Amino acid sequence: MNLLTLLRRPDRDARAQNRYPAGRSADAAPDRAGTDPASPRGGQVEIRGVHKSFGDLEVLRGIDLSISPGSVTAILGPSGSGKSTLLRTINHLEPLTRGLISVDGEVIGYRRDGDLLHELHERQVLRQRAAIGMVFQSFNLFAHMTALANVAEAPRRALGVPRREAEARARELLDLVGLAEKAEVYPRQLSGGQQQRVAIARALALDPKVLLFDEPTSALDPELVEEVLAVIRSLARAGTTLVIVTHEVPFARDIADTVVFMDHGRIVEQGPPAEVLDHPRHERTRAFLHRVRTGLEASPSVPDAPTDLPHHLPEDH
Repeated sequence: MNLLTLLRRPDRDARAQNRYPAGRSADAAPDRAGTDPASPRGGQVEIRGVHKSFGDLEVLRGIDLSISPGSVTAILGPSGSGKSTLLRTINHLEPLTRGLISVDGEVIGYRRDGDLLHELHERQVLRQRAAIGMVFQSFNLFAHMTALANVAEAPRRALGVPRREAEARARELLDLVGLAEKAEVYPRQLSGGQQQRVAIARALALDPKVLLFDEPTSALDPELVEEVLAVIRSLARAGTTLVIVTHEVPFARDIADTVVFMDHGRIVEQGPPAEVLDHPRHERTRAFLHRVRTGLEASPSVPDAPTDLPHHLPEDH
């Protein structure tokens, strides 16, 4: 059963009410992974000892994070904390300076050779990215293609799917995100919220194990935010592993199994939303949440210039 079929099943529309593991509080986010034997299993993401530098600027300073299959992880943090850079390393849009990232045991972007990692050729990286979808804050749609063509392009190019089959699948995905009637429309004719929903449909076209969202609502007018968040909520119920960089704290509370707070390239704390958002252990987390709630926190911005530096495994490997 593919993701599209699952999303359309009416029994997936309600959040699991009585499936909390022993010891988990009832107000925590539901444990989606494994709750339905027919559910497609999302990917297990392991981030070990990850460092990333742009020249002399160290943006990620030793990130360790395990993301369970089918879970939803929301990453919060102030401007320049490295959230978006971390997201881009998961699918190797940014090569690592040091450390490793794996999905279901497969190291992303590199080949192991003893204690060293050698970067894969672009063709091999593209194959890996087919399992790791990404939705950017700036949509990144092809302006010269219709919504239908934008969604159908990846299966045709990456998997060699015939045009007719790819377009049929694309129409189903556009219907899924509420844009069936916009299939032949170009991006410039769509609102920001509609463009972002096309981008989500495009990311789903390869049936990814892991789906990454980089501030998916930051470029939208306030009245368009909810239509995008509603689509992401439906994905969270379907079993795909979601990693979401967001400044929408109420949304993170509602959807996430785990909230991660980052600052200065490090994870300050992580845990269930009720713990991190309502009872944070660290003063830095408390200060950040206060600023967000009072509207003082600026939108995130991190450098994304390329770099080519030596790459080594973490010391414990």
